[in-house]
Amino acid sequence: MSGSPMRKVALRNLAAHKVRLLLTVLSVVLGTAFIAGSFVFTDTLQRTFDGIFANQARGVDVRVGTENRQSLGVPNTVVDQLAGMAGVRTVAPSVNGSVVLLQDGHAVQTGGAPSIGQSYLPPEKAVAEPDVFVAGTPPTKSGEIALNVSGADKAGLKVGDKTQVLIPSKGKVDVTLSGIYEFASGAGSTGGLIGVLFDDTQARQLFTDGKHVAYADIAAQPGVEVDQLRDEIAKALPGYKVQNGDQVREEMKQELGDALKFINYFLLAFGAIALIVGTFIIYNTFSMLVAQRLRELALLRAVGASSGQVGRSVVGEALIVGLVGSALGLAAGIGLAFGLAQLLNAFDLGLPTGSMAVLPRTIVVGMIVGVVVTVVSAYAPARRAAKVPPVEAMREEFASAGESLRLRTIAGALLAVVGVALVVLGAQGTGGNAAATVGIGALALIFAVLLASPALSRPVLSGLGVLARPFGPVGRMARNNAIRNPRRTAATAFALTLGLMLVSAIGMLGASAKASIGDLVDKGVRADYMLAGPTNSFIGVPLDAAPAVKQVPGVQDVVSMHLMGVKVGNDQVAGTVPDGPWEKMLSYELREGTATLGDNDILASETTAAEYGWHVGQQVELTSLDKLQKYPVTVTGIYKDTQLLGPLVTSVSLYDRVMPVNFRNDFLVMITAQPGTDLAAMRTNLEKAVEPFVIVQVQDREDFKGAQGQQINTMLAILYGLLALAVVIAILGIVNTLALSVVERRREIGMLRAVGMQRPQVRRSIYLESMLIAIFGAVVGVLLGLGLGVGFLRTLQDLGLEQIAVPWGQILLMLVASGVVGVLAALWPAVRAARTPPLAAIADL
Repeated sequence: MSGSPMRKVALRNLAAHKVRLLLTVLSVVLGTAFIAGSFVFTDTLQRTFDGIFANQARGVDVRVGTENRQSLGVPNTVVDQLAGMAGVRTVAPSVNGSVVLLQDGHAVQTGGAPSIGQSYLPPEKAVAEPDVFVAGTPPTKSGEIALNVSGADKAGLKVGDKTQVLIPSKGKVDVTLSGIYEFASGAGSTGGLIGVLFDDTQARQLFTDGKHVAYADIAAQPGVEVDQLRDEIAKALPGYKVQNGDQVREEMKQELGDALKFINYFLLAFGAIALIVGTFIIYNTFSMLVAQRLRELALLRAVGASSGQVGRSVVGEALIVGLVGSALGLAAGIGLAFGLAQLLNAFDLGLPTGSMAVLPRTIVVGMIVGVVVTVVSAYAPARRAAKVPPVEAMREEFASAGESLRLRTIAGALLAVVGVALVVLGAQGTGGNAAATVGIGALALIFAVLLASPALSRPVLSGLGVLARPFGPVGRMARNNAIRNPRRTAATAFALTLGLMLVSAIGMLGASAKASIGDLVDKGVRADYMLAGPTNSFIGVPLDAAPAVKQVPGVQDVVSMHLMGVKVGNDQVAGTVPDGPWEKMLSYELREGTATLGDNDILASETTAAEYGWHVGQQVELTSLDKLQKYPVTVTGIYKDTQLLGPLVTSVSLYDRVMPVNFRNDFLVMITAQPGTDLAAMRTNLEKAVEPFVIVQVQDREDFKGAQGQQINTMLAILYGLLALAVVIAILGIVNTLALSVVERRREIGMLRAVGMQRPQVRRSIYLESMLIAIFGAVVGVLLGLGLGVGFLRTLQDLGLEQIAVPWGQILLMLVASGVVGVLAALWPAVRAARTPPLAAIADL
């Protein structure tokens, strides 16, 4: 924008329409706030964890471990070998495992943060910097523990108190709190983490097989070059992970960074959705502004303004809106990140605390994205304004309304054909490539709807006009107003279309996941009751729970199900390990061989057998996850693919050899009753039997399906909460469009009032028009979401989503809610329209 007069025109135009400016700025604010908030939130977590990890493994010169934490660990013989190597001053072996701290018979809740038990070594035997004890003393014998400050506070324990610790692989252990400490690393700031220190001898009994440790930390002799020592140890111990202290810390940071990337991408995706929806609002707003100001712009052209100056004045207004909206969005994003952190802490998720991290990158990205989106959205209206001939504009008030939709509709139709073809093609397969094909098809369909919806709006709104028919002439007027400008109607509805398309597809995913789980349990599981561990936890069911329920009167069979990981070549494969008469509990189809498992036998699914070229009777080799141990086994049977068993079924003997003690548990225990048993009475007895294990839940089949469904609902609630932002922006778009439409039709409304139309009738016509536009957007969005949902779900069949379910109740609710939202969005514009003075409006030329 150049020239002081045109700049003044743009600024005065913005100042003259404050409400319109506020609504447009708000759409930019919401989108940029989400993007800025996601950066600030993850940057804050990253910086806080970086501070924690910067002090991890301090004093450690070299650490020797295995490539995978779920391996058996470092043999004691290797620890002894390390102690005898030249240049090594001290070797400090460490063992650890998951625990559950109990207080008064109840589990101490951590909100998702881990509870870790580990060995304590006195300073003269340790290598890393020692933890700082603020009360009591370290554990010196079996039966004593020390807790970190936050863990002791959560449990309400003080030095000398007696309590219990539940070890999934060993059961409950009676302990006395001997001391309370602060982490030397500063990790106490995570709040939710519970660190339980045991005497080294007891820790080895609880968390190891007596032959291995988790890792060994090494301190070098004075004057020894650390990297040289690391290289010599790595050469002497091929197959083990050998790192210096800096590498250990860097690996921890990298693992956390990878986890935070997912959160960041997740939040950024929804920020992008919000901005896309906001883009249509901005585009719609500036399109209407240009239409309303054609005579004003023509007058500027007539008095000497060039077409470039007119176009730049419109872009200049967009630039100001973008700058203001982006700046406010950055501030709102910091507040959003702070609020999200406080919300998560309120749910006691044990996240670290720290000051908000606002990096220059966040400011630059937020400002650029907000400004660019706004200016790009206003470019087409600005270009249209610059091309308007002055004489035509003075004579024709709404020149753009009558432009042909033919080319746009043809392009939309072609894109729709391509999109449908890609979605159908992708739905024929499974996996990442199939999902990517469906995704490209979905993108094509979204653009097809964007291009073709103006032409589509006329027949659809004509059909939806039946909803307004009971209101007589007012209803017909509302329908005609919605149809009159199809571009504006389509752009207004598209924001809602996009939001409800995503909501419909996600709702369909959730309903299908629950239906698939229900079908799998109903058809594949014959158990009367099941024992399950805490939801969203890897602790599982303690191993002693299954023997305890076998003693309950009326119990016929008990089957414990374990999980383990092995490698086939370079591929990590999950194995299911049933302990008990599992063929009585699970329905599956054996295609070849026998289901009898010896100590060195496995069963394979058809897909797994085909992938590796296995056949019945063939001896194959499995390796531990660290590739240090090899296990020759025989394939005794091949079964039809089922999610109940996964890729492999292995023996308990192999599980005991492969799985480290500190990772052993049951992920599920299935129970059947003897014929004629009172199931309700047996459930009561089962609950009494598992009371000592605190975290174990007794569930019937419906309970089990409900628990799995609840996990799905929790994930969906997060998605819906984030998508709500896009829907809110869409609603603001409807408000904005209707408000501008009222201004645009000021003379028309004045004429209607002059010939006898009452204020309630004016309001009602605006309500009905808004309702029809909202329902039009919802119908298109729901249909698009259901179609794409089917396509994506078919690509996920290999993950067990074999049932496709449509949440009809939710769909109906969304359509009804869309109509209600349309009416609510019209409240302010309708009141404003009803207050239009008839004579003043007619005289307003």
